[in-house]
Amino acid sequence: MIQSIRNVAKAAMIAGALLTASCSGPSDKPQGEQKVFNIGWSIYAGWMPWPYAQQAGIVKKWADKYGITINIVQVNDYVESVNQYTAGKLDGVTVANMDALTIPAAGGKDTSAIIVGDYSNGNDGVLMKGSDNLRDIKGKSVNLVELSVSHYLLARALDSVGMSLRDVKTVNTADADIVGAFASPDVQAAVAWNPQLLMMKKQAGAHEVFSSADIPGEILDLLVVDTKTLKANPKLGKALAGIWYDTVKLMKEQNAEGEAARAAMAKLAGASTQQFDDQLKTTYLYADPKEAVAATDDPALIKTMTRVRDFSFSKGLFNGATSADAVGMSFPGGKTLGDAQNVTLRFDDSFMKMAADGKL
Repeated sequence: MIQSIRNVAKAAMIAGALLTASCSGPSDKPQGEQKVFNIGWSIYAGWMPWPYAQQAGIVKKWADKYGITINIVQVNDYVESVNQYTAGKLDGVTVANMDALTIPAAGGKDTSAIIVGDYSNGNDGVLMKGSDNLRDIKGKSVNLVELSVSHYLLARALDSVGMSLRDVKTVNTADADIVGAFASPDVQAAVAWNPQLLMMKKQAGAHEVFSSADIPGEILDLLVVDTKTLKANPKLGKALAGIWYDTVKLMKEQNAEGEAARAAMAKLAGASTQQFDDQLKTTYLYADPKEAVAATDDPALIKTMTRVRDFSFSKGLFNGATSADAVGMSFPGGKTLGDAQNVTLRFDDSFMKMAADGKL
């Protein structure tokens, strides 16, 4: 079964990131030209192209082209992968947009999102028992992983019907326990992500009343790289873009080669082909670099990141900052959000553009 990508509360995630960063921060990494790079990943449908690319020789093909070595490193726990990146032990990592902002960026690590790989298009959902009307959630307890994207999704769901988080009571529930919790007669509402969400939707009386498909493009999955490392080694960005688009193009093919690639990815994820395909149905992959560039350049991304950072700040995820503007973000075209003098999260479309223009 495919493991979830956001599998503990954010508070623990931030504490771990700050602890490891204090011991081995970005300043400990050499900033000159490198030959060997380590890119971390954890199991999630939208990130399985990376280990498959290594297995299939696509990583070597592109790394050899630029005279470098790229190691695609599995970290069994998503939280630990982000912590290792934040601590400078990885040059890049697969990460959700909210976590990229609230962990490395909020912790002061200058981070560049160079590939916008996919968005959750139904992989995350709000479930209720006995009602298919979201408005009936008012006054109820809602089980979820607090301070995660589930918490953000609930806030967006409530806002869509004129309510807020004050109208419900959240019950912090580990993702490993969420399926069992929802099976209890005492639990009437929950928020979860796949694969748990798929199992919970099959329970008697369950209704999905809101999902990430209702807010397309807001829960993004990225590949981020240390900005200083990237600037000193632009070949890394070119190779990673080449790897991604070669692999996703193959993955999307509706022929024997595409089927074989998806089957191999499912096996790498510890899932059946059917389970993997079910998750891909609710994962919008940016297989075309032109579409990924358009999504990154769209002003809607700034609007999304404004929502994400305002929610994160309201939940105390900016490490004691007194304003949501404390962490600066930059976007294509020289646009910034927050403190322009403290930009630590950069949406960099340059390598995706090279792929789109055939210039890698």
